[in-house]
Amino acid sequence: MSWSDLERLVTDAETSKDLKQTLSQCRSRQELLQTARQLGYRLTRADLDNAWLEHHNASAVNGAGAADRWAAASS
Repeated sequence: MSWSDLERLVTDAETSKDLKQTLSQCRSRQELLQTARQLGYRLTRADLDNAWLEHHNASAVNGAGAADRWAAASS
């Protein structure tokens, strides 16, 4: 399942300044997917959608924030 690759990507980005910078330059979800795949992560759009929903639901409980801004910029 590619969900584990998404978790690995997040962990790697948290510990690698270069990876974090590369990913931060992505301007859409599609570009993020393409970049991640080129780097060897097996992600799907469904993985990103599910992660966004999880994050968005957590933000709704704790107040709106970065999830809303990311969704608006990525759509």
